[in-house]
Amino acid sequence: MLKRLLVPAVLLVLLPGCGSGKKPTDRLFTLTQGRQWIYEFSGRVTTAAGAQDARAKGAEAVVGIESRGFILGMPLALELNVGFAPVRKLGKLPYRTIREEYALEYGTNTVEMHEDAISPGQRVLVVDDLLATGGTAAAAARLTERLGGVVAGFCFMVELSFLHGRAPIRAYDVLSLIAFD
Repeated sequence: MLKRLLVPAVLLVLLPGCGSGKKPTDRLFTLTQGRQWIYEFSGRVTTAAGAQDARAKGAEAVVGIESRGFILGMPLALELNVGFAPVRKLGKLPYRTIREEYALEYGTNTVEMHEDAISPGQRVLVVDDLLATGGTAAAAARLTERLGGVVAGFCFMVELSFLHGRAPIRAYDVLSLIAFD
């Protein structure tokens, strides 16, 4: 089982396009075998590890960061029998929202969450496919806290440790299933 998981994970780094401004998971999602691996990974490993971690932290909701966080977070929310709240890019959500701006290497970006997505005091697990610089994750945490929620922790499929993405979210527990130094 471990070999089946590590081989595709190593391919994330070796695939063409990984150094061209794209997320390393982008290419994996476009390959037939990659999509199968993502399905298995999200359906089994991420859900099992994330659910165990989320239960231990008392998570009462899952927040998924656009868009791969939806793919990984929804099965987790179903497994936990809790609600799911999306964090999306500016202008993508249909209802009243709150927004949070965060810094990029060259500029800023903005994400939003529905204003009623999280209840005050609700413990939330934030999920995404990749922890790189931590800016989007930190913005998702700030949105959750502005709504009165409590960030119980983060769950990522892949972490690029050399980018120090844990720094902006150092106040929280972080679970990464695969880390590249």
